[in-house]
Amino acid sequence: MKKSIATVIVLFIVQVVSLAQDADSTRTTYSRTADSRKVYFTNGGNGGILSFASVKQNGDNVRSIPRYTLFFNIGTNAHYDASEHFGTFVGLNLTNIGMITRQGSVKLKQRVYTLGVPVGIKVGNLNGFYVYAGAEAALPINYKEKLFIDNKKQDKFNEWFSDRSSKFMPALFLGFQTKENFTIKFQYYVTDFLNADFETNGVKPYDGIESKIFFVTLGYSITRK
Repeated sequence: MKKSIATVIVLFIVQVVSLAQDADSTRTTYSRTADSRKVYFTNGGNGGILSFASVKQNGDNVRSIPRYTLFFNIGTNAHYDASEHFGTFVGLNLTNIGMITRQGSVKLKQRVYTLGVPVGIKVGNLNGFYVYAGAEAALPINYKEKLFIDNKKQDKFNEWFSDRSSKFMPALFLGFQTKENFTIKFQYYVTDFLNADFETNGVKPYDGIESKIFFVTLGYSITRK
C-alpha cells in the first residue's frame, strides 16, 4: 500500500514540474481591461488525476487504493471577464475517473469516461494568480472493469452508457491558476460512483455499496484570444 501511494505521488510531482517548465513556451498574456472584454477560450482541461475513493459495503469500510491516470483528460472553456478581478466560465471536459478496491485477494479496478460541463467563477488577479470554484454536470459514457485475484487478471470488460455507474454525476470543484498558466484543482462527486440499483441475472452486485470519489489534478491552460 505504502509503495503504491509513493509511486502515484512521485508521478504526480513529476508532472507538476514538467508542466511548470513548459508553461513559458505556451503562455499567452494579455490585458483584461474594460476595453477588451470579450469571450475567449482556453484549451487544456484536467492533467494527471490522483483520485481517492471512500467506499463502504453495508456500512463497513472497504479498502481503497489511490488511483493515478494521465489519459485521457482534455477539455476547453469559454471565459468572460467582467473586470481584471472577476470572471465566469463554462466548458466541456472529457475525464477519466474511477476507483481501485481490494478485499483480501480480490482487487477490482473500475473507471468511467465522463463528458462534463463545468460552470464557475474566477476571483483574483486574472492576469496572474486567481482562485476559481464551481460545479460540473457529468455524464458517464464508458464504463470499464478489471478483476484481479492474487494479482492475476481474471476478467475485463467495458460498456458504453452502462447502467453499472450512476447515470448522472454532479461534482463541486475548487482550484487556483498561476501566472504561468497551470492550475491545481480539487473535485468532489456528490453522488455514488456505482449504481446500487444495477441488476444483472437477478443479482444486484453493487447493492449496499456507497462509493464517493474525490480527486486532485494538475491542469494546464493555453489561451486562444
